Amino acid sequence: MGQTTDAPFKAALFHFLLDLKANNDRAWFQAQKARYETDARNPMLAFIAGFSAPLAKLGRNFSADPRPVGGSMFRLHRDTRFSKDKTPYKTHLAAHFPYRNPAAGGVHGPGFYLHLEPDGSFAAGGLWHPEPDSLFKVRQAIAARPRAWKAIRDSGLEIQGDALKRVPQGFPPDHPWAEDLKRKDFYIGTRFSDAQVLAPDFLEQFTAACSEALPLVKFLCKALDLPW
Repeated sequence: MGQTTDAPFKAALFHFLLDLKANNDRAWFQAQKARYETDARNPMLAFIAGFSAPLAKLGRNFSADPRPVGGSMFRLHRDTRFSKDKTPYKTHLAAHFPYRNPAAGGVHGPGFYLHLEPDGSFAAGGLWHPEPDSLFKVRQAIAARPRAWKAIRDSGLEIQGDALKRVPQGFPPDHPWAEDLKRKDFYIGTRFSDAQVLAPDFLEQFTAACSEALPLVKFLCKALDLPW
């Protein structure tokens, strides 16, 4: 893949997010809305559109949707209904590239994720907070296909996420992959410096991070009976 000549994101993105963190209220945001659109929203939508072709090569059943509403980009507004933190906006920018079939779980199904935040940007690929039925199927697949799971673990992928303290009921506590049966999430992450995000080849860097997660994502899709 050839290197692009222009960086997809500019330093203005991180400047905006830092200012938003310091002024997280609706009045400030309304006054800065044009800046949000120019420095944050529009570059992210362009990045999503640009990732469509590389994503199709990684897996034909995943979606990169550049629509400003209802697409891959997450809303900046926070859901504060059940949170003690009532600040109205997230202080990061994020996008999700899910399995196309909504029955796969959307944001809680297999997919890829991009998180942009000053000194905290990263990519992820896998399964995050899946529904109980999906989580059970993945655990069943690990227990039933230990060789396939061993190949993933032997590849050196560092699987991350929350986990139970004990092996869940219905699975042998002494299973060779007991620690993985405890998992409630199955994803790997790749961190990026601000300089990497602002580099001309960031699309290639992000694509490479997603590619690294492919063995895990493939296993998860198979466990959930999703065509690859």
